[in-house]
Amino acid sequence: MGEMPLIEIRHLTKIFPPAESLFGGIRRTKSTGVRAVDDVSLDIHAGETLGLVGESGSGKSTLGRLILRLIEPTSGGIQFEGQDLLAAGHSEMRRLRRDMQIIFQDPFASLDPRFRVEDIIAEPLIIHRVAEEGRPGDFYMRGRVAELLRAVGLDESILRRFPHEFSGGQRQRIGIARALALRPKFIVCDEPVSALDVSVGAQIVNLLAHLQRDFGLTYLFISHSMPVVRYLSTRIAIMHRGKIVEVGDTAQITARPSHAYTRSLLEATPELITEVGAKN
Repeated sequence: MGEMPLIEIRHLTKIFPPAESLFGGIRRTKSTGVRAVDDVSLDIHAGETLGLVGESGSGKSTLGRLILRLIEPTSGGIQFEGQDLLAAGHSEMRRLRRDMQIIFQDPFASLDPRFRVEDIIAEPLIIHRVAEEGRPGDFYMRGRVAELLRAVGLDESILRRFPHEFSGGQRQRIGIARALALRPKFIVCDEPVSALDVSVGAQIVNLLAHLQRDFGLTYLFISHSMPVVRYLSTRIAIMHRGKIVEVGDTAQITARPSHAYTRSLLEATPELITEVGAKN
């Protein structure tokens, strides 16, 4: 932890503009925007899992997307390996995106239903010209995709199938394989198990833990579930109404929380789900 953080976030703020609504036949505009992320400063260290916990609407997913520059901040700064992400131009940001990926919450919506599995996983390789050999059907590309499928516990026999043919857990594994395709250093896991049932979600959490060791990954793991975050995370950050109210080692946050909101989350949370099992 004494080394330079992989990601440094300083005073990051995102204010969404005022929204218009139609009420009683009259169009009304809110006088102020929504401060979704409010002056957040945070470090994420190489090789760790930083769990980001908070209730729905607290700004967790917005923060994750800001780090990846999927949306632009109102103010503040983000550095990745010492490089200013907000100062990066289009071509430089394209290069940096190879090292920063995301696993989405909804495995049913995050995969293009028109694409076969091999096309979905090969798409990042083609966009970033990792394989100059050409199309997803080429021998080289298919071998890379098959390797990624095996890494997430799926068989290469599914290469020509479509997303609708799979369960939610299988679709999320395909999404994880796509996120791994470019061999990133950092992945935002945006509530990757919240749309799955408990037992399948536990399998995905265990898979993420194994992949982190195998690929040397760094995670920002976003969730509203304290038991899952407690199992997977090195450190935990608590987010409430757009602000980080507490950050600390997992043991400290779960056993000796200092903020009242953190204590309320813990009091409302059942014990760690038994399906996850003992951490290896």
